[in-house]
Amino acid sequence: MLEGRSCNSCLVSRVFSSSCQQETKWSSYMYPRLGGDTGKRPLESEDDGGLSKSFKLSEYSSPEARREKEQSEDSPLHEDEAQQSDDSQDNLSEDCSEARLEQEQLDRYHLHDYKPEQSDYDQPYDHEEEQSDDDLSQFCSHETRQNQQPSDDAQLQDHEPQQLDDELQQENHAGDSSDSDPLIHPIGRDNSISCLIRCSRADYGSIASLNRSFNSLIRSGEIYRLRRQNGLVEHWVYFSCQLLEWQAFDPIGQRWMNLPRMASNDCFMWADKESLAVGTELLVFGKGLNSHIIYRYSILTNSWSSGMRMNFPRCLFGSASLGEIAILAGGCDSSGNILNSAELYNSENQTWTTLPSMNKPRKMCSGVFMDKKFYVIGGIGGSDSKVLTCGEEYDLETRKWTEIPNMSPARCAAAGENDKPVASEAPPLVAVVNNELYAADYADMEVRKYDKNSRSWYTVGRLPEQAVSMNGWGLAFRACGDRLIVISGARTLGAGYIELNSWVPSGGPPQWNLLARRQSSNFVYNCAVMGC
Repeated sequence: MLEGRSCNSCLVSRVFSSSCQQETKWSSYMYPRLGGDTGKRPLESEDDGGLSKSFKLSEYSSPEARREKEQSEDSPLHEDEAQQSDDSQDNLSEDCSEARLEQEQLDRYHLHDYKPEQSDYDQPYDHEEEQSDDDLSQFCSHETRQNQQPSDDAQLQDHEPQQLDDELQQENHAGDSSDSDPLIHPIGRDNSISCLIRCSRADYGSIASLNRSFNSLIRSGEIYRLRRQNGLVEHWVYFSCQLLEWQAFDPIGQRWMNLPRMASNDCFMWADKESLAVGTELLVFGKGLNSHIIYRYSILTNSWSSGMRMNFPRCLFGSASLGEIAILAGGCDSSGNILNSAELYNSENQTWTTLPSMNKPRKMCSGVFMDKKFYVIGGIGGSDSKVLTCGEEYDLETRKWTEIPNMSPARCAAAGENDKPVASEAPPLVAVVNNELYAADYADMEVRKYDKNSRSWYTVGRLPEQAVSMNGWGLAFRACGDRLIVISGARTLGAGYIELNSWVPSGGPPQWNLLARRQSSNFVYNCAVMGC
């Protein structure tokens, strides 16, 4: 391909060597047409007996030659030659003007030795046809094709620009989000996905913008399903310190993100709310004028939607998620009746399935998954709203509930079964890390751990100093991968901040590390951790 060209002429295509465009098209796109169908001769022509323009200029440059020419013009024998000389002078002036114009154009691009080829300019090039998707797979396929085919100028000249455009469009359509699409062509689809599922969630927005195939892989949620199947999960913390505003925090990248504002009525805005993260969704439960409302935020679309309904609408329930499923148990209906029913939500198809009922109705309870079983802990139950220190275990395989005594951590020492609840006390603050159950005792500022064998609680250390709350409200205690996090903050005269502290239980007694601090005039209303 380099034969018959100077070094500088090669720069025309090599400046953009990473592009998927072929050389003939990049040349036409970046540089003005210097001949071709204009009918003008190129800079260095072999006309006039092989003499270049530089020799023609020197022929008329000496004074003696001009005097001899003037004397010969007086002779009638040279009238025809004089006429021819006048024509030559006119042509020379025109050629010199053309040469200067073309030279100025070449100087502008620093390509003095560039010699345009007629085949490069057979048709005008409309660059807007190539400004669709920045297709990484298209780029890779062209690199592969160029390696497989002879890189010969004659072969490129056999393809008209329109034919090349058709090839690009056919290749683009062939790679549209099908299971056979290799994504990154040189390594194939399986290896491409193996690489992509190991990227950070924070990078998926940029990857989705590469082309339609990558966009479909990520926006459809397929990439997150494949991550779960391969045991690759990245946890982000979602919390609300304003009534209709949510923020997300990436513990790995130490990044804060603002979610779109929720659009709701005043009744929902001021009602009590529960939140739950499941799959790639964040669910916020509240109450409208006449019914319960669920708002669903999707990380795939970065938007809120509503209209989804449970089989038995409720509030003040216990809940937890495991991958793409979540279980909600207990709570109150719209009439204030305490429920013993439970439901399973599947975020893949957005369906609700009614589960067997619990042994005891309860509200203001908490829920966790541990050892692939669902547990509902504590709460208030019965017609007289007594404190429940017991918990219940639900086996997803046998579909049965089993009652477990003294499973509620915060009240078991201070209150017995059937005692009156403390006014406005928060549900138990519990979380599971590596299938071990932990609890935050906001009254004594302690962290406790549950012994499965003895079915009892014991203290392992202290909470962070800034873990302040009002009877447990305003304090978030959550599992975030292999660590526990506490989100809280002090308020002083309406101005303050919130802190995110973390501790890895496998590393020994609680040693809390400050992850982030953010200005806030409110405490934490709701909090959820999404792992996907």
